[in-house]
Amino acid sequence: GRQAVSVAILAQAPYQSDPASWFGEMVNIPKTRNTYCRKCKKHQPHKVSQYKTGKKTGKAQGDRRYEKKQKGFGGQTKPVFHKKAKTTKKIVLKLECSKCKAKRMKPIKRTKHFELGTDSKKGKSEYGGKYR
Repeated sequence: GRQAVSVAILAQAPYQSDPASWFGEMVNIPKTRNTYCRKCKKHQPHKVSQYKTGKKTGKAQGDRRYEKKQKGFGGQTKPVFHKKAKTTKKIVLKLECSKCKAKRMKPIKRTKHFELGTDSKKGKSEYGGKYR
């Protein structure tokens, strides 16, 4: 009964078949967001920033093994990856609770253009602009 209804609703959901329209638009996200904090166990204002990967130290086990294998004669020992399929990466937001400073990551959809809390000035200038 209940499950059959939800399946029917899902089948009617608007679906974008054109892959180019999936991440065409600009994604703009506010710099603060009121959301659930697991440490405070309630909704708190969170500071939003974009996650960035840390600098590689080259001391991880795989890196040490690779360097050892590459040493000496014999050229490249492991395959070098060339067949890159994706043109975008998933945007990961870093949410920091303003009360207890607990941090958590939240991945959002793939997009080419992403910005944090900036007013998009597309088409609305201070003075009439084009039609003055």
